[in-house]
Amino acid sequence: MTTDPAIPAPDDKDWTWVLERSCPDCGFDASGVSGPELGELIRHAGQQWQTVLSGADVRSRPAPQVWSVAEYGSHCRDVCEIFGARLDLMLQQDDPLFPNWDQDQTALEKRYWQDDPAVVAVQLSDAANAAAATFDAVTGAQWQRTGRRSNGSVFTVQTLGRYFVHDLVHHLWDVRPLNQS
Repeated sequence: MTTDPAIPAPDDKDWTWVLERSCPDCGFDASGVSGPELGELIRHAGQQWQTVLSGADVRSRPAPQVWSVAEYGSHCRDVCEIFGARLDLMLQQDDPLFPNWDQDQTALEKRYWQDDPAVVAVQLSDAANAAAATFDAVTGAQWQRTGRRSNGSVFTVQTLGRYFVHDLVHHLWDVRPLNQS
């Protein structure tokens, strides 16, 4: 019988600052990304995740409270699904309030550590491609449509996409030392 892994500390930081300046960790500068670039950037990150998830020993945690490459992949799959759903809401409703999403609770409920990395790779690719296609279809004034998180953060379609892409790129940065074996 295997036991559940240690629970990483919750990430309760407000990362919206990445919309205004370059991330000092991963180096990605979302502030300069135009709306029409988002689809390609999302697809590219999804492709990079395919390579990362096919690496050796992707299920091993580098430390008890640090996710494995596979767990980060499961999280990014869910990020693609959540941001795709939020984008759909913004395009269909005026200034929607996004349902809360507790990423840490999701990791526990879905038992990320048990996910098959090959299955996650396919799911992540599908979710990234679907979100990218929706961003590709955005035109004109739709880029300025708004949506809100429960903490009061307001996003336009464009800033939501920038925030989303940073998340995917940042987590690729998070796993780079884990995947260099």
